[in-house]
Amino acid sequence: MAETELGAFLRAHREAVSPAEVGLPNGNRRRTPGLRRAELATLAGVSVDYLTRLEQGRDRSPSAQVLTALSDTLGLSRDERIHLHRLAKATGGGACDGTAAARPLTVRPTVRALLDRLEPAPALVVNRPGDLLAWTEGFARLAGPAGLLEVPLPNLVRYVFTDPRALDVHPDWEAVAGERTAALRAAAALGDPHAALLAEELTITVGARFRDRFEGSAALPARTGVERWAHPEAGELRLAYESLELPDSDERRLVVYLASDEATATALDRLTAA
Repeated sequence: MAETELGAFLRAHREAVSPAEVGLPNGNRRRTPGLRRAELATLAGVSVDYLTRLEQGRDRSPSAQVLTALSDTLGLSRDERIHLHRLAKATGGGACDGTAAARPLTVRPTVRALLDRLEPAPALVVNRPGDLLAWTEGFARLAGPAGLLEVPLPNLVRYVFTDPRALDVHPDWEAVAGERTAALRAAAALGDPHAALLAEELTITVGARFRDRFEGSAALPARTGVERWAHPEAGELRLAYESLELPDSDERRLVVYLASDEATATALDRLTAA
C-alpha cells in the first residue's frame, strides 16, 4: 500500500529528531537520520509494528491518544500537532471529496482596511494554494518590478517555478522554493482541490524540479523567518516575515514583511519615498 500523507509527515519528523534531543545516545552505526522507528515507538508507548503500519499507510485511523503521544515525543509545535490530527482525519476519509468548486478570490472589507493600516509595509493576503488575493502598495513596490503581479491572479508557487526572474529575485531560491512547495503540499494533503490541481499542473509543466521537492516536503512550511530579495532599485533586502492566520473558511494568511536590518529599513524608506 502506498505511503499516505500522514505516514510521510510522521516519517519526516521522525527523521528530523536527533537521538540526543530525546535523551538517547547518537551511536555510530546509524544508516538513517533521526530516530529509528523502534526508538520513537518505545518513547511514544506504541508498538513498532503499529508505527510501521502508520508510516506505510496500512493503518489509517490512529486514536487521538496515539497522535498526542507521537506529537509529544517528536516535539511538534501547535501548528504541526493540528496538521497531524487533520491529516489523520483526511487519511481516514474525513476530508472533502476533492471537487474543485469555485472559491472566493476577494477579501472582506475589514481585511482590506487592515492592509491599508499596514502601509507602507509590504503585506499580502494569500490562500492555501498560494494565490495572492490582496496586498499593500508597499508589497507592490517590492514585488511589482519582479513581475510577480503581472498576471490577473498571482500565485507564489507558480511564480517561483515558472518565471525565470524568480531566480534573480530570490538569492536563496532553493530555500524559497522549498517553503512554497511545502505550503502547497500541506494544502493538497488536507484535500484542497485547487492546491492538488496546481501541483498536478506544475508536475507536468515544470517536471522533476518541482516534483522532487513536492514529494519530499511532508513537513509544514515556516510561518516566520527571513527572506532575501534582490530589488532592481533598492538592491538586496533582508526581510523578516510573520504569517498570521485569518478567520476564513479557506484558511487565508496575512503575511507581513519587515526590515531585518538598518540597511534594508533605509532601502524600503527610499522605495516608499519614490
